[in-house]
Amino acid sequence: MKKIEAIIRLSRFEQIRDALAGIGVRFFTLTEVKGFGLQVGPKMTYRGSTYDADYIARLQLDILCEEEKVDDIVKTISESGRTGEVGDGKIIVYDVKHVVRIRTGETNAEAL
Repeated sequence: MKKIEAIIRLSRFEQIRDALAGIGVRFFTLTEVKGFGLQVGPKMTYRGSTYDADYIARLQLDILCEEEKVDDIVKTISESGRTGEVGDGKIIVYDVKHVVRIRTGETNAEAL
């Protein structure tokens, strides 16, 4: 079992969602996050003064899957989320030891 965590651009979400559905990803968790990195945030003007926005809005996808699906999911997110510019995001893959579906008590692959 693996957990894939992807930090992506808001503007690429629909393409990524549709591409994941195309390879059979049935569910994921979506969280709005803010990031700080190489990409400079947009400049904002308030009452005539210009300010730099320190943090950039992003989305975080959390996907639980079986190990044999990891490469396809990572490839799909990479290809559909890539713009070629700084700030396209990151994908992290974690090992998952145990998953339990609360409603039924099913564990691991059956819980997905």
